Parts: sequence; structure tokens; C-alpha cells
Amino acid sequence: MTFEFDALLFDLDGTLVNSLAAVDRAWTALCDRHRLDASFVVPQIHGRRSIDSIRLILPHVDAEAEDQWLQDREATDTEGVFALEGAAEFLYSLECPWAIVTSGTSNVANPRIRAGGLPMPRVAVYGEDVKNGKPSPGPYLLGAQRLGIAPERCLFFEDTLAGIRSAHAANMKSIGIASSLSAEQISEADAVINDYKNLSVLPQDGAYTLTIPH
Repeated sequence: MTFEFDALLFDLDGTLVNSLAAVDRAWTALCDRHRLDASFVVPQIHGRRSIDSIRLILPHVDAEAEDQWLQDREATDTEGVFALEGAAEFLYSLECPWAIVTSGTSNVANPRIRAGGLPMPRVAVYGEDVKNGKPSPGPYLLGAQRLGIAPERCLFFEDTLAGIRSAHAANMKSIGIASSLSAEQISEADAVINDYKNLSVLPQDGAYTLTIPH
């Protein structure tokens, strides 16, 4: 399967790095703080900005204050954070424009990028950069704008339905990463892969092609 594009966009958590352990620790602590059932709350928060999830599950608290409390925990806890198989090598090999578009705030995302051994992106969109987070198309539209590439010429990698729907709403093609969800659960993506091994990116007629082996 081959896709033509001018730039690649990547989600971070669950797409480039596995940070589930750190996310679960921070959100479990927040749930304990408010006497909520973490087993019910945590599965609902993936793929969205933390402040949006807090507003949803705790509508009567100071969301900004609670989000800052959560960020402070997540920013200093990278234990067990690691790159998905082949992700670091794939990013380092790219000669095309690329960016990270994450729901995480920069103070949380950047330590995870470093913990995963990934190259720091020259272009990124963080949770604090947009008014409306995923599944709104805003994050991916801003990513394309910062790269100077038309949205329809961008190809994105995502692991959650919120992210896939965000980028589809921005008129982009999608590669789903079956990490936090199964291939069936992210079947809305235009293609689904398990890891970054054996992916091939080549220049072609002023653009690039990505080939996914069968």
C-alpha cells in the first residue's frame, strides 16, 4: 500500500512513545484526589487534552488548577516511557518535512520525547497551542500551517479515534498505529500498522511516497 504526501504528522503518546504507565499513574492519582474510580475514568482520557478530560469528568472543579496539578506530576515522571518499535529510527531517517501534533502540553510532551530517544521536532503543536483539542481538526490544521503544507498533502499517524477523526476532519489521510487500541478499533484509519519497521519513504516527482509492506 502506497501513499503520496508532502509532509508527515505524528501524534506522540501511543503513536511514537508508549507512556501508558506514566499516564495511568498520574490519572490514578488525580482520581484518588477526587475519590473517582480510576478504572472507569482512565480509559476515557486517551487522545484528548487533559484539560478537556478534566472538564468532562470533573465539571465543578477549577479545571485549570487541576490540570496544572496533573501536568506537574506527568512532567516529572517518565519512568517506563519508551519509543514504539522502530519509531526513533524511522524519524531519524526522514528527509521530508514532519511535525509532532500532540494533545499533551509541551512541559509533559518534551520529556517524553527525550525519554523515548526521539529527535526533537523542529515543528510541533502542543495542547496549549489550540483552543479546541482533538477530535477538532484544529490541531492538525495548525500543524500543516506551521509546516507550510496544504492539509490535504499531509499524512498523519495516530493511535486513537479522537486523533484519527481530528485529522480526517482536516482532510488528511491517516495511518493508524495499533498500540493502545486494536486494528479493528481504529479501522477508520486509511491503513493500520503495528510498528514502524519496514516502512519506506522515498522522494518522487517533488513529493514523497510512503510504502507499507503487506
